[in-house]
Amino acid sequence: DGVFEKKEGEMLEAILDAYAASDEERAALKAYASAKRSLSDIELQELSSDDRRLLLHHAVVLSYVDGSQSKEEAAFLKDLAKTLRIQEPEASEIIITATQRAKAHLKLL
Repeated sequence: DGVFEKKEGEMLEAILDAYAASDEERAALKAYASAKRSLSDIELQELSSDDRRLLLHHAVVLSYVDGSQSKEEAAFLKDLAKTLRIQEPEASEIIITATQRAKAHLKLL
C-alpha cells in the first residue's frame, strides 16, 4: 500500500530472525529498504526460482500485517508475480496459499 508501518517493520525483523540473518545482512537490508523501491529494482539474476516464489509468498503475508489487504496491494502482488516471472496458474496458487496462511494467523501478525 506504499506505507511501511511499525507492524511491517516488526514482521521484517521476524523474517530476519527466522533466517538467522547476521548483523551485516540486517544492516544491508535495512539500508536497502530505507529508500522507496519499485519492481524494476528487483535483481532477478540474484534470486533462484525458489527464492522468487518465497519472496512472493512473504509479500502476500506482509500485505496482511495491518489486518487486511488493500486493492493496491493485491494489484502489486500480481505485478510482482509477473516481474518475478512466475507464470499463471502457479502465481495464483502461491497467492491463494499465502493468503489463507496469513488470514489463519492474523492474530500473530
